[in-house]
Amino acid sequence: MRRVLLAAVLGCAAFAALGQANVVRLVVPFGAGAVQDTIARSISAELAQALGRSVIVENRAGAGGTVGTGAVAKAPADGQTLILAGASHTISAALYARLPYHPLKDFTPLAHIGTADYAFIVHAGVPAKSIAEFIAHAKGNPGKLNYASAGNGSATHLSMAYFGARAGIDMVHVPLKSTGDAVNEVLAGRSHAVIAATIGAIPFAKDSRVRLLAMTGAQRSRYLPELPTVSESGLPGYEFDSWIGVLGPAGLPKPTVSELAGAMATVMKDPAVLERLNRQGVEPKYLGPEAFGALLGDNLDKMAKVVKAAGARIE
Repeated sequence: MRRVLLAAVLGCAAFAALGQANVVRLVVPFGAGAVQDTIARSISAELAQALGRSVIVENRAGAGGTVGTGAVAKAPADGQTLILAGASHTISAALYARLPYHPLKDFTPLAHIGTADYAFIVHAGVPAKSIAEFIAHAKGNPGKLNYASAGNGSATHLSMAYFGARAGIDMVHVPLKSTGDAVNEVLAGRSHAVIAATIGAIPFAKDSRVRLLAMTGAQRSRYLPELPTVSESGLPGYEFDSWIGVLGPAGLPKPTVSELAGAMATVMKDPAVLERLNRQGVEPKYLGPEAFGALLGDNLDKMAKVVKAAGARIE
C-alpha cells in the first residue's frame, strides 16, 4: 500500500511539473485595460498555438510597471516567464534613482511587435481647442491644472512631464493604475488632461465629454489623421511614441530564444493578428532578437535625454 501511495504521489508531482512546463506566463506590468494588457491578450492565443503550450496573461501592476518588470527580471531563465513591455521599460533606467534591475542587462530581447503613438486629450471644460491654446491657458493658471497618468514612471507620465517642461508650464501629476483609469478621470472632469496611447483614445474621438487636441508622434497618425501633431500645433520639436515588444529574463539559452522568437515571428505573420493590432492603433513591425536589442539600446539613450529634459526623477 505504501509503495502504491508513493508511486501515486510521485506521479502527481511529475504530472504537475509537466503541466507547469507547458505554461508560459506573459506578464503585463500594468493593470487591465492598459496598452500592453490589450496587446498581450490580442496575441496570446496565436502565441500559444505557435508554441504548442498554454499562454497565460498575468497582470502585475505597480510603481509605474517596475513591480511586474522586476519579477520577470528575477524569474528563472527557462522561457516560461516573459514580459510584454513598452517605453516605460527603458524610461525607468533614467527616471528611478534606485531600480532593482537593469532594463537591458537583466533581460533577453525576443521580438518587437510594433509602435504606438499617443493622443493629447483634455476635458471638454478646458477652454482650449489646440495645443497652443492649452499652453496659453496653463501659463495663465500655473499649478491649477492637473493631468492623469497610468502611474509614476509610465509612458503616460513621462510624455506629459516632458511636454510640460518643453512648454514651460506647471501642472499637477495625478498617478493612477492604468491608462483606462487615467482617461476615466478626464472623462469625469476630475483631471484636466491626459496623454493616452492611441488604443485608449480612439473610442473617445467623438465623445462630447473630452476633446482630442493632437498626436504626440513625429507624423500624423493614420488612425486619427484629422489630428495635427503636438509639434505642428503649438510645441515645435516635441515628439513621443512607444515601442511594444516581448522580452524574457537574462540568460535564456539560445535554443529557447530561437523557439520563442520563431513563435513570435509566426504570430506576426498572421493576418488576423495584424488586423487586430491595426484596429488597436499599433503600427505592426516585427523585429527579431538582435534588431530588437539594438532598438532597445537606442531607445534607452533617447529616453534618458527625455527624462533629463522633463526634469523628472523618482527617489
